[in-house]
Amino acid sequence: MLPKELVEVLVCPRSKQPLVYFPRGDADRDEAQGFLLCPASRLRYPIQDGVPVMLVEEATEVAVAGVQALVLRARELGLTVPPEAAAAAAGRST
Repeated sequence: MLPKELVEVLVCPRSKQPLVYFPRGDADRDEAQGFLLCPASRLRYPIQDGVPVMLVEEATEVAVAGVQALVLRARELGLTVPPEAAAAAAGRST
């Protein structure tokens, strides 16, 4: 798992917006499936061997509906969803 202090300062390199951290993937089963999501740029950044790969070219683009579903899933799992991230997922600017 990534330290909370690190997650709090990480931002998307494309949009400079905060991220939603899924420490055990969206299924909440395995740390090897962990990732960081940027709702503003709709990018999913992998975490490899405990290290976030914050390169846009290594990120996976996520459809709008997928971002909305992931933000909802994060809330269901009790994960931290920064207000800016929630607004971006809902299509509002902050």
